[in-house]
Amino acid sequence: MSAQRSSAETRRARHRQWLAEGGAYGNRFRRQDEAQALQERFRGCDRAALEAQDRDTAVAGRVMLRRQMGKASFVTLQDGSGRIQCYLSRDGLGEAAYRKFLELWDIGDIVGVRGRLMRTGKGELTVRGSEAALLSKALRDWPEKFHGLADQEARYRQRYLDLAVNESVRARFRVRSKVLQEIRAFFLERDFLEVETPMMHAMPGGAVARPFVTHHNSLDMDLYLRVAPELFLKRLTIGGFERVFEINRCFRNEGLSPRHNPEFTTLEFYWAYRDYRDIMQLTEELLRRVAQNALGGTALSCQGRRFDFGQPFAEMSLAESLVRIAGLKESQVDDEAALRGLLSRGNVPVRDGWGLGKLQMEAFEAWVERQLAQPTFIIDYPAEVSPLSRRSDQRPELADRFELFVAGQELANGFSELNDPEDQAERFRRQAAAGAAGDDEAMRFDQDYIDALEYGLPPTAGEGLGIDRLLMLLTDAPSIRDVLLFPLMRPNHHG
Repeated sequence: MSAQRSSAETRRARHRQWLAEGGAYGNRFRRQDEAQALQERFRGCDRAALEAQDRDTAVAGRVMLRRQMGKASFVTLQDGSGRIQCYLSRDGLGEAAYRKFLELWDIGDIVGVRGRLMRTGKGELTVRGSEAALLSKALRDWPEKFHGLADQEARYRQRYLDLAVNESVRARFRVRSKVLQEIRAFFLERDFLEVETPMMHAMPGGAVARPFVTHHNSLDMDLYLRVAPELFLKRLTIGGFERVFEINRCFRNEGLSPRHNPEFTTLEFYWAYRDYRDIMQLTEELLRRVAQNALGGTALSCQGRRFDFGQPFAEMSLAESLVRIAGLKESQVDDEAALRGLLSRGNVPVRDGWGLGKLQMEAFEAWVERQLAQPTFIIDYPAEVSPLSRRSDQRPELADRFELFVAGQELANGFSELNDPEDQAERFRRQAAAGAAGDDEAMRFDQDYIDALEYGLPPTAGEGLGIDRLLMLLTDAPSIRDVLLFPLMRPNHHG
C-alpha cells in the first residue's frame, strides 16, 4: 500500500511541477505519422539507407516503456496503430528539455516526439528526438508489464486499461468492427435496406423474454426496452420494404452468464416472397463470407471445439435430434408422460401447464444443444413454442422454423413468418393466458400488430442472429463479456 501511495504522490507532484512550469494539457503538437505506418513503410530499409533518406517525423502516443541511461534514454510509445521506439538524449533535446523528460515523464503519460528516423544497433526503427512534449499526465499507475491486467474483473471494469496493455484484446474488437462491416456489405449487395426501429416499445414483443420497464413522465405511461425488433420490421415489410435488416441493441431482463448479457447486439432481417429454407441458405453464405473476409479462413476453433463454416451445414429435425443425440426412444418423443419423467429425473423443473412442444424443447435444451459442435440447423420446431412462426403445411403442429447451433450454442433463429392475422391473434391470446398464469416471459396481445397484419403481410421469412455470440465463435472467447467493450457490472464502490 505504501509503495502504491508513494508512486501516486510522485505522479501528482510531477503533475504540479509540470503545470507550474507552463504545462497546460497543450493541444498544439501535431502528429505526422502513426507507428504502424512507419514500421511498414520502412520495413525493408536498413540503417545506412534510412540515414541516407534523412527522414523527419513526429509521433505521439502513450509511454509504455522507458530505459534511462544517464545522458540518453529510450522510450516506447503506443498509439492506436502500434508501437514505436524513441531515443531521447541531452544532446538531441537540449539540457532543459531533457531535464523535463527525466523529472516529469511516467509510464502511461501521453507524449509527442519529433525527430529523425534511425535504426539502432539491434535494427529497431527509432525516432531520434529533437523535440519532446508532455501532452497529458497519467495520475494513476499503469501496468508496467506487457501481459495486461491479471484480474479478470478488473479487465472488464477498466476496459480502457485492458485495451491499452493487451494487443490481443484490441485485435478482438477490431475483428468485431470488421464483422459488422462485412454483414452490412453482404446485405447491401443483395438490395436489403438498413433501417432503425424503436428501442422503447409501448408493449414488449417479438420474442419470448422478460423486458426491462421504464416510465415516460410526460405521457405518464410505462415503456419497455425492446426485447426484439421483429414486429416493427414486419410492419415495414407490410409497408412495402420487402428486404430490410437492422443491426442494433436488444435488452432482456434476465440473468448474466458466459452466454448472456442483458444488453446485446442482434442482426435481424426480413425477406418477402421467401421461406425459411431460403434464409437458411442465405445464413450459410453470410457466415462463410464473414469468417473468410474478417479472419482469412472458415475453419475455426472455439474453446477447444473445432468447426468449419466452409463445409455444408448439417440439418436435422428437433425430434430426430432427441433420438440421435439425447438417446430418447422414438416412442418417447411424442409422449408427454415419458418426457415429464425424463425431465424430472434429469433435475429439469417442469410446470403443470406445459404441453408436448414445450416439454420437447426443455429436453432438447437439456441434452442436445451443447453437443452440436459443427454448424447444424435444427428444424421442425413445435408451433406451441413458436408464436410468430408459420405452421407447416404438412404437419400443422410444427412450425416452418429453424435454429442454428455452432460449438454447442444457439447462434440464430429464423422462420417463415406467420401472416395469418386470425392465427396470430389466437397465439397472442394463448401467450397472454400464459402470462396471466405467471409466465413473465410470455408475449402480450399486440392489437396494433394484428391490425397491421390485417392489411396483408406478404409471404416472408426472417431471422435474428446474435452478433455477440458470433464474435465469441470467431475470436475464441470464453465469455460474452470478452466481446463487449463495456459489459454490465455491479457498481464498484471502492475506487
